[in-house]
Amino acid sequence: MRNLFIISSLCLLFSCQAPTGNEQAALERVDQKALKTAMNKAEEATGQAASDDYWFQGKAELNHYEVKQNRYRDVHEGEAIVVFVSEDFLVDKQVKNDYYRNPNSTSIIKTNKLLRFPTGIYDYSLMTSVFTPFDQQKFDKSLKVTHTAQDWCGQGFLQFNKQDEGYKINSFSYFESEGDVQKQLGNVMLEDELFNLIRLNPANVPLGKQEMVPSADVLRMLHLPLAPRQAKLSMEDYEREAFEGNKLRVLKVSYPEINRTYNIFFEGVAPYQIVGWEDEYPSAFDKRPRKTTAKRTHKRLSAYWGENALSDQKLRKEFGLKSFLK
Repeated sequence: MRNLFIISSLCLLFSCQAPTGNEQAALERVDQKALKTAMNKAEEATGQAASDDYWFQGKAELNHYEVKQNRYRDVHEGEAIVVFVSEDFLVDKQVKNDYYRNPNSTSIIKTNKLLRFPTGIYDYSLMTSVFTPFDQQKFDKSLKVTHTAQDWCGQGFLQFNKQDEGYKINSFSYFESEGDVQKQLGNVMLEDELFNLIRLNPANVPLGKQEMVPSADVLRMLHLPLAPRQAKLSMEDYEREAFEGNKLRVLKVSYPEINRTYNIFFEGVAPYQIVGWEDEYPSAFDKRPRKTTAKRTHKRLSAYWGENALSDQKLRKEFGLKSFLK
């Protein structure tokens, strides 16, 4: 397990980063002692024994979903890509630990969720990144969430950074009503961390009534204030046939104030894979409720950061992607 973690961490060190020009020189900058310290902290995290080998094998889990997205006055066909991967994360700077010079580091599960769909002639692209420590005893909340939204009208950026007293928020938007905002929130839940909490261990998800900030996607598309809302969370076995997987369960989230229900469908055995979701709420335009549905079609484990040649574009079709096909 320890050797596997060291190898996988070295692989992840060079993933998704700018080229160094001299890979061997970069390897020599790695602080092996700090690397082992980060490894030991990850092994000490509770409740992870069943899936440690899965997360620390030097690969990311790639998931493709067919999406029917509620927007404007219709439901639009699109697709989502959700990438889960483990990384070492600097707690103070709240960025990826590239060089292992700073010992203030912890192992995290990172989710990159990309949602793409057309609306008539133009299209939307939304991306959410969530950084959640494996050590849930030391870190009770995700350390960082970022979100970007682009369409032909303009773009927005949103970032949550965990501090001792809660979250520091920076928000930028082309809408006058949203503008450029800096604010503080208390130590509340963020809906965007639910995927990661499920993946680590569904028992980590607080149930019952909770003060929770809705997902960044919904905040942007409904133009909601950056504030927590009263939510109710429950979990149960899933026994219908609309979604497929191993011993499926469903996490149900409801927001009475905005008439929204959100269901996450996941496998009930480690590593608790997310097979889909449903999200129903009234449109911001005609106030009629419509349902977004996402169903997983493809999944692969891959060191995808190395699959970047022209010859690798064939993998897009194999993975179920519909854009930029060769």
